[in-house]
Amino acid sequence: MSSEFAISLDNLGKCYHLYDKPRDRLLQMLSRGRHRYYREFWALKDVSFTVGQGECLGIIGRNGSGKSTLLQLVCGTLNPTGGEVSVQGRVAALLELGAGFNPEFSGRENVFLNAAVMGLTPEEAKARFEDIVEFSGIRDFIDQPVKTYSSGMYVRLAFSIATSVAPDILVVDEALSVGDGEFARRSFDRIMALKEQGKTILFCSHSLYQVEAFCDRAVWLEGGKAMMIGQAREVVSAYNDFLDRKNIAPPSEHAEVSPSLARPQGGSVRLDSVQVWAEGTQPSREITVDSRKDNLCVRAGFVVSPEFPVPAVGVTVTDVALQTITSAGTHIDGFELRRDEGGYGEVVLRFPLLPLLKGDFLVHVYLLCERGIHIYDQAIAVARLHVRQNDLEQGVVSVPHEWRHDV
Repeated sequence: MSSEFAISLDNLGKCYHLYDKPRDRLLQMLSRGRHRYYREFWALKDVSFTVGQGECLGIIGRNGSGKSTLLQLVCGTLNPTGGEVSVQGRVAALLELGAGFNPEFSGRENVFLNAAVMGLTPEEAKARFEDIVEFSGIRDFIDQPVKTYSSGMYVRLAFSIATSVAPDILVVDEALSVGDGEFARRSFDRIMALKEQGKTILFCSHSLYQVEAFCDRAVWLEGGKAMMIGQAREVVSAYNDFLDRKNIAPPSEHAEVSPSLARPQGGSVRLDSVQVWAEGTQPSREITVDSRKDNLCVRAGFVVSPEFPVPAVGVTVTDVALQTITSAGTHIDGFELRRDEGGYGEVVLRFPLLPLLKGDFLVHVYLLCERGIHIYDQAIAVARLHVRQNDLEQGVVSVPHEWRHDV
């Protein structure tokens, strides 16, 4: 990574005026500053940091913390109230779905319009047009008005344009959650390729796991202020501690799913079935186990289309507030999954003598790319564990230990 900065923020702030009544806006204009008829709301205040060229910076925080405002200020779609933002290089942004598209224009016209906004000449846009359409996969609809597009078609075209214009800086704000599995994988591969090429990436996501796995550093925003800036792992850990103290579940857009999942057709990577059980009992969604006596098993079946590499499987155990207690992953343990000729595979994870102490816990299963970063599919809260305990040991988990006389 170069020592030169790609993005520099110096005491950056954005303030909005909030009016209680519509007439107050008119009164404010007529008063010419002699009276104040509004309340100030600082969406972002006194934020300062730099992003090095070739760095991947994660941005985390609760809804309303100022993440989207920060990204819009960096992209130039908002003007700051105070402070300065300096950007070196061409910026391509994936903010709100379809932002920058004219709904009355066709996909083709929007390609050239957005390319021009990003600084490409008509000749450069024409040279990239075929690659943009090919990657988006919506060739049959490229001459239709984008107002007729589905949300998936919007994000396909927007992502294809943003990443095909050779950006120096890519800004991603949860934009890929709309795409299907096949497109999401290709998009992830392209983002990884941009990172490997030394491009600068701002990655805003509620997926703390992906921020930790993908980003070099992270910024945690709360109430419009930067609470912490540092190594991604350290910032994510501090943010999780904050949520734990506030008794707040980490932001999530994913609903609970059934443990019996429908097998998809081709062109995707999906969980096919997930089962959880204590050895000697049948799989269930409600499982009662005895602490340090029962063995817990998790089985994950998956289907992989031939064009995809063999994936990885991850399992996490959380408390009911979704704070992670422990996790395991085939990619972490170096366990290589197998699939048959039809693309079906299966793996079983076993927790011997489950060391959790008394309480209620949830089991979650994830199907990930071979690097363990991109999440193809997931089964959230697929089973609830009721852990019983016969002794008085305190805490969440029993850590192996031994006593001895110090002779």
